[in-house]
Amino acid sequence: MRATYLLVLAGVLAASVWLEIALRTRVLQRWRRLLLAVVPVVVVFGAWDLAAVAAGHWSFDAARIVGIVLPGGLPIEEGLFFLVVPTAAILTFEAVRSVRGWSVGDEDESP
Repeated sequence: MRATYLLVLAGVLAASVWLEIALRTRVLQRWRRLLLAVVPVVVVFGAWDLAAVAAGHWSFDAARIVGIVLPGGLPIEEGLFFLVVPTAAILTFEAVRSVRGWSVGDEDESP
């Protein structure tokens, strides 16, 4: 199936986005803060992936991707992976923090 990778990413999002609504974690409302956390991941691991693919260390199964390729040769799914997975991790962490009452010093921050 050509959209396997995208379906996995959709599943990751579905498993975590509901936490934003149900627990009101406000991760997506604080989008600047989210970008500060996610952009370094995209840059560092995107560059790492580009180098690894260029060196022939790994490749992507053409039967599992939709065929849209980002500059440098990475499939769109790989680029989305670096956005979706860290976002899902932050959503999950903030949900656990909300339920457990963990304080990290930014609780008075407005949206």
